[in-house]
Amino acid sequence: MLRDPLTKWLWDGRRSLLGWALAVVVLGAGYAAFWPTIDSPAMRDALANYPEALLEALNYTDIATPDGYLSATVYGLVVAILLLVYGIGAGARTIAGDEEAGTLDLVLAHPVSRLRVALQRFGALVISIVLLNLALLVSLLAISGPVGLDGITLGEYAAMHTHLVLFAALFAAVSYGVGAAFGSRAAAIAAGAAVAFLGYLANGVLPQVDGLEWTRNLSPFHWLTGGNPLRNGIQAGDLLIMLGLIVLLVVLGTWRFERRDVAV
Repeated sequence: MLRDPLTKWLWDGRRSLLGWALAVVVLGAGYAAFWPTIDSPAMRDALANYPEALLEALNYTDIATPDGYLSATVYGLVVAILLLVYGIGAGARTIAGDEEAGTLDLVLAHPVSRLRVALQRFGALVISIVLLNLALLVSLLAISGPVGLDGITLGEYAAMHTHLVLFAALFAAVSYGVGAAFGSRAAAIAAGAAVAFLGYLANGVLPQVDGLEWTRNLSPFHWLTGGNPLRNGIQAGDLLIMLGLIVLLVVLGTWRFERRDVAV
């Protein structure tokens, strides 16, 4: 098991992953189950009286449609936050967590290279994100009929979850890259949290200021739901931006990790 960093990382984190899967399923499916309450004349009238700027800030401008509701609440808010928190925490743990705990040098004492440890651990993290997404997808498909979430095809769900995987992997790459480069778990978490906070501001708050509408295009939250993959399918441009940043962060973090001293 020690010779395979990927499977060992997944095995060691199996209980945590199960807990996160339950949280994602319960909260994601729970919010989806509220759709019949939103899909009512009274709620539509109430939403019509909300200030337009507030609806835009909350991404609620299209909330009266099934895909708009899921994009704004489940994918754009609840699950997005859960998965970015998971990605940041797990990314910080891949290298920096073990290094601060004093166990990384023991791992590297085995006949396995730093490059292999780093990349396989990050690969295991991405696999765990995919598994969380699959759990959510299965739960939403199971309840979509009973709660009236009609008109969304399996292909559109798949497109949305492709965006969601890369969204979470991007935040994981931020914390992984900083943690691998500097060996500090606190710095890795702080970097991921800063990107999340600034990204949320850039997507919902700053565009309300005249002249700052362009900031939305720089936000991971916009790359996640801005093109509404649940209605329009894969948004290749947004996916390529996220994928490119993930590769860049992983390459830079790994490059630095291979060339610095590891704390013991």
